[in-house]
Amino acid sequence: MSDWPAAMGDQMPPQLLTDDEMSRFIRDGFVTVMSTLDRAFHDDVWSETDRAFTEDGNPGNNLIPRFPHIQRVLDDAPVQGALISLLGPDYYAQPHRHPHANPPGSPGQQMHQDGGRRWSHRTRRLLVFYYPQDTPEEIGPTGVVPGSHFYSTQDGAALEAELPVVGQAGAVTLANYDLWHRAMPNLGNRTRYMLKFLYARMSEPSQPTWDAADPVGGAPAHGMEARSLAWHYGAPSDDHASAGQGQADLLARLDGSDEGDALQAAYSLSDLGPAVVDALATTLVGDSENAARNASHALTAIGAPAVGAVADALDHERPEVRARAAETLGDMGMAAAESVPRLVDAARDGDASARRYAVEALGTTAQGTAAATQTLAGALADDDERVRRNAVLSLARIGRDAEGAEPALVSALTDESRYVRADAAHALRRIGTPEANDTLLEFLTVARWCPDTSPRSTH
Repeated sequence: MSDWPAAMGDQMPPQLLTDDEMSRFIRDGFVTVMSTLDRAFHDDVWSETDRAFTEDGNPGNNLIPRFPHIQRVLDDAPVQGALISLLGPDYYAQPHRHPHANPPGSPGQQMHQDGGRRWSHRTRRLLVFYYPQDTPEEIGPTGVVPGSHFYSTQDGAALEAELPVVGQAGAVTLANYDLWHRAMPNLGNRTRYMLKFLYARMSEPSQPTWDAADPVGGAPAHGMEARSLAWHYGAPSDDHASAGQGQADLLARLDGSDEGDALQAAYSLSDLGPAVVDALATTLVGDSENAARNASHALTAIGAPAVGAVADALDHERPEVRARAAETLGDMGMAAAESVPRLVDAARDGDASARRYAVEALGTTAQGTAAATQTLAGALADDDERVRRNAVLSLARIGRDAEGAEPALVSALTDESRYVRADAAHALRRIGTPEANDTLLEFLTVARWCPDTSPRSTH
């Protein structure tokens, strides 16, 4: 296997996505790039992965510690450039990794979305699929439904015909976390391996991070895809029309059985701006979760003019409504910065679900300030693991302004959750003070994992 890491002088600059590639990602929910590493490298990865499965089982989250050279794929110029383009230059490689084996004769999977679905059309999380072998359709590639990442219901699985993600060894597909996908049946005679990684956005976008020909954005942002692209430009949602006819019909369609039509109605309503905020806020707190989800998309697209009405729902008597409100404010991101004091209060809600969404929202609304730091530090002691996981990732997103949370983050390095521990380490790295770096180095020295230790070789 080739040496790792590569000499710094050999590293090419990141190859950013083009406008066309970025637009296709927004539309389809995925983009594929090719590694520049040679064929022998990928052949070795396939062989080592196959040997690990045969002799020791799936290495799971220990994939990179077991085979550190695989990091070369993730640091390769086209992959790094795509990650920067989609998530910004300070993207985070999350601790979850999982090699997927699709053996000969496998019937494949059902079409699905991965767990942790959010009410969001904004790119804050990615699935990254690396294929170390040629992957024609007969050996069971990943099948995806283009455009389905906008959908929360089973309608997304049937939106378009399934598209097999085929390609040569070294292909890397970056997919919106919410894209409907599955492993297709393997009709060949060789195991198809796919190595999956999770990545997260740390900073809310303020400008294009791809190779944008127009650095300030293009046409006015109307419609679902256009709003999503405008967000990547860092463009505010201030392009609204005056209220027109059909508002009542559009509101009724938010609860329709056809999710595509409901989404179209939601974004048509968002074009009306402040004039429909009160009606959408009423829908957000209503009994229909389906209608509330679509109202949330519309309110998020409207942005700052809707913040006050959504924040008022943080005081609703029903905990699920309070959670909806917090989730919507979090999706608005920096446009909802004025809601931070109210989200701080919501982070102490008696309902765990409401707390989860409130502490998560503080990670996107409180960037550039220490206003939420002590609240999030306190949330690291919450009894609910999901609250702690969301809080530690929010502290990582806040970064240097989370310096006051260092003692709590040090304690979190021994949390019972592997993901809290890992994200706490990243939060300390993002804070970057000498004290944080010393603590992090000590933790990593003690936590060192030996890639050569196995049931066959214990010492």
